[in-house]
This record gives sequence, structure tokens and C-alpha cells, in this order.
Amino acid sequence: MASGLRRVWGMTSLFTVLLSKRFAGRQSATRRDSGQSLIETAFTIPFLLLIALNAINFGYFFFTAINVAAAPRDAVEYSVQGFQTPGQLTLPAAGPACSSDPTRSSVSTLTYDDVTGVLSNSSGSTACPNIALVRVCTSSGTSGTSGGGASQATNCTQFGTAPPGAPSLGATAPADPEAPNFLLNQVDIVYQVKPLIPGRFFGITLLPTFTFHRQVSMRQLN
Repeated sequence: MASGLRRVWGMTSLFTVLLSKRFAGRQSATRRDSGQSLIETAFTIPFLLLIALNAINFGYFFFTAINVAAAPRDAVEYSVQGFQTPGQLTLPAAGPACSSDPTRSSVSTLTYDDVTGVLSNSSGSTACPNIALVRVCTSSGTSGTSGGGASQATNCTQFGTAPPGAPSLGATAPADPEAPNFLLNQVDIVYQVKPLIPGRFFGITLLPTFTFHRQVSMRQLN
């Protein structure tokens, strides 16, 4: 009887030891899997962060590009057509710009107004942002024309501050192929695009700062 009990007790103890080892092995494997998952997550986070931040910056870039591209097109059309009826047609002047233009009716002022809000350095609708340059070439106002005959062209006036890396813009627009019957009006805008989220704060590669230049020309009957 006693030997039978000892035999049963021994088998029970052996089963308990085997079961404990099995559970210990499972716990060890679980810990290894958890550690591996943490390492994989640590390696994955920078790439996911890079994708998310660049997605925001690319969206901001395209939003900026659309606004900056549309502003000179609307401005040069305004410089040719004006804002009054044909019977009292007075073409708008190139400047002055921004806070120096109390009537808010010059070509340069309306160009800045079109992009106010999208320019990250804009301090309000009355101040020209210091990272955007606008050049207006028109025969109206104080700009006038230069040359004569086939070489007659509109004079250009620049407003605002040229951002770093801005191209050199001439003082005169090209002559129209049918000058002096037609003149070319031009509006340029040069804007320094800065990423919405700079990469230097995170130590990862994001969109760099670069200069965006858009020019639009339209013919004017002289």
C-alpha cells in the first residue's frame, strides 16, 4: 500500500515538473517574441514618421504651388482688362504695393492679396511678406514703355523682397512680335517655399526649402 502511494506520488511529482518546464518554456518564448516585437517597432517608427510628415509637407507644397501659380495669371489679366467699364477704361497701375497702397487697387497689391494666407511669412493683408518678390511689367501708371517701333516694350517694377536664390528679373519685358500695336504685360512672383514641418526638429530627411518662380504674360492692345 505504502509502495503504491509512493509510486503514485512519484508519478505526480514527475508530471508536475514536466508541466512546470513546459509552462516555463512557453513564458520564455512569449518574452522572446515580445522583445522581438519591441525591436521591430523601434526600427519601424522612424520610417512611418518620415512617411507621415512628408505627406503633410507634400500636401502643403501642392496647396502653395496652386495659389502661387494662380496669382500672377489673375494679376496680369487684371493689368490688361482693368476693373471699370470699357467706356471709362482706366488700367490699374503696377504699384505701390501692400500697405503703401491705401486703395488696394494696384496690380502688385492684388497679387499679394491672392496669396495672403498661403505665404508662411505673411504678417497680414496690409504687409508684403519678406519672402516673396513680385515684378509687374505694364505700360499703365508710372511704368510706361521703353524703345520704339518693333522694340517697344513695357517697363517693369519690382515689389517686396527677393528671397534667397531668386532669379535675376529684368527691368523690361520682351517686345511683342507685333509691337508697337501690341505690348506684353508680365507679372512674376518669386516665393521661397518652406516646409510646414522642418526636418531639423526630428533629425530626418524632409522636403528642403527652395525657391518657386512663376511668370505669366498677356498681350495688351496699345
